[in-house]
Amino acid sequence: MPRISESSAVPRIVVDDIRKVFTLRHTHSIKETFVAAARRKPLTSRFHALDGVSFEVQQGEAVALLGFNGSGKSTTLKMISGVLRPDTGEVLTRGRVAGLIEVGAGFHPDLSGRENIYLNAAILGMTRQETQARFDEIVAFSEIEQFIDTEVKHYSSGMFLRLAFSVAIHTEVDILLIDEILSVGDEPFQQKCLARIRELHAAGKTLVVVSHDLNMVSDLCERGILLRDGKVAFDGPSHDAVALMRS
Repeated sequence: MPRISESSAVPRIVVDDIRKVFTLRHTHSIKETFVAAARRKPLTSRFHALDGVSFEVQQGEAVALLGFNGSGKSTTLKMISGVLRPDTGEVLTRGRVAGLIEVGAGFHPDLSGRENIYLNAAILGMTRQETQARFDEIVAFSEIEQFIDTEVKHYSSGMFLRLAFSVAIHTEVDILLIDEILSVGDEPFQQKCLARIRELHAAGKTLVVVSHDLNMVSDLCERGILLRDGKVAFDGPSHDAVALMRS
């Protein structure tokens, strides 16, 4: 992911006219492909996930990416994290980025929770010394001390969430990206996560959140960017963005 120079005068995130097209395959075997070709049916189609999306996020902003399924919000978040690259356009970030985009991403199933803390922290840019200094805090926040030496392939999705979130929020993060991950886990832990996210926001960290929980994001984020068919339909106060989405 390209980065822009450290300066208080420039935004934390710049998304500049990005476009992304995915090729959708309509056959799943050699036989299906042969039959479709013989009948002159299209074997693929193109899906324009993002079509000229542009916006900037300033330091300390909390921004919600809103939209119905297929609108492009998760694709945009993956562009910012560096998981995906745009076909055209540019995405720039300033500072360390931590992404909670998929439960269990960055974890090796055959390693224990303890080993995966070091692995995931390294992926997020932490040194071994930083991880060692915060290891006890990470485990305590996750509330899975009893299973920390168990291979994570035996973890439930909720346990993945607890460990992944705990590692991410204990990094020296400048930008935190969150995609629907708070929908996993029990309510007390969700509230604990939200409280921690608010602490990070109060400390001046930049947040970009994707969620279908419109009440939560309108309360957590002051700004909302509404995407429709891969384009920005609205960019303004989050309560207005939610009202427009519900209309």
